[in-house]
Amino acid sequence: MRLFVGDDWAEDHHDVELMDERGRVLARGRLPEGVAGMARLHELIGEQLGEGADDAEVVIGTETDRGPWVGALVAAGYTVYGVNPLQASRYRERHGVSGAKSDRGDAHMLTDMVRTDSHQLRAVAGDSPGAEAVKVVARTHKTLIWERSRQVQRLRHQLREYFPAALEAFDDLDAPDALELLGKAPDPAKAAKLTRAQISAALQRARRRDIPGKTTVILAALRSAQLGQPPAVTAAYAVTVRSLVAVITVLNEQVKTLQGQVEADFGRHPDAEIYRSQPGLGPVLGARVLGEFGDDPHRYISGKARKNYAGTSPITRASGKRKIVAARFIRNNRLTDALMAQAFAALSASPGARALYDAERACGTGHNPALRKLASRLVGILHGCLKTRTLYDEATAWPQREKTPQSDLAA
Repeated sequence: MRLFVGDDWAEDHHDVELMDERGRVLARGRLPEGVAGMARLHELIGEQLGEGADDAEVVIGTETDRGPWVGALVAAGYTVYGVNPLQASRYRERHGVSGAKSDRGDAHMLTDMVRTDSHQLRAVAGDSPGAEAVKVVARTHKTLIWERSRQVQRLRHQLREYFPAALEAFDDLDAPDALELLGKAPDPAKAAKLTRAQISAALQRARRRDIPGKTTVILAALRSAQLGQPPAVTAAYAVTVRSLVAVITVLNEQVKTLQGQVEADFGRHPDAEIYRSQPGLGPVLGARVLGEFGDDPHRYISGKARKNYAGTSPITRASGKRKIVAARFIRNNRLTDALMAQAFAALSASPGARALYDAERACGTGHNPALRKLASRLVGILHGCLKTRTLYDEATAWPQREKTPQSDLAA
């Protein structure tokens, strides 16, 4: 017996529907989030299965693949499909074009979807707790880096409005010396009064090189003639700059702290050595790739499947005599970002990777498409290493190649 369950989740409740193999609705309900709701779901399933529960398969569809609720469903032995919201939206349109939508209706749609189309869906991966931990800290670390970049851009915008000399004095606004000096002197008048000793001390604490030369450049920029704002406006901008400096300083500290945690969690994972052996992958970038791919050995049936998930393989749109090959834009952007960074780093770490990139560029391929093709090749190499449990070997990964890059695309 197979029992199908649709679970439309919200922040504090779940609308569920149970259906048999013939499409007959057996039960519906709204369950609270948490232990009580999970217990009630088990009761509903048990009531329908009866004495045949041990031999039955329970298939559940829900629009998420993570969280305590999904973890509890997988732990209970149910087959859980994390349905992409875009897939769910398209399936909904198959049964009605009015645009009507409700939580109860979505639960019914998810139930029917896993009943009829489960062979087209991907079951929630059985990643280990270690891989999940790496994913959590690696994602948070990258998110904080992105947030720091946003705050630095805000700081740059503020300085351009009233204190452009600061942009000439400091190349990196998130550097410790720039943050320290801007915190002490956030307006042109105070900055012009900074002494050579104060600036040199800040540069020394930031472990800069050529401190005398850099001090001279900073002093000259801060004391140069410049256009300004009225005193009241300048004071207002200075207050905002002090706040942004404080935020960026805290983000710098937390990024450094989380980097240590990322490296520690990644180093404890059994696959870490294989990832570290790949060209262009260090502990942080390797942790991001491992966390996004997961470590379920049965998730990717082939290197092609792994490339498709990574978004590095192209998609083909063919109709009649028209055929277009384009890059994938619906993908895991965090994973694609990490793989493109790996491909760029591999250019100086692997002669084979450099040769493939140069061959593509010689054929007129742009930088990003060439880098994406290299990333796709590296994903295939990684898949082979993980499948055979072997470390990366340059000679094995890049055998004698033809001069045309098409042979690499077919590999």
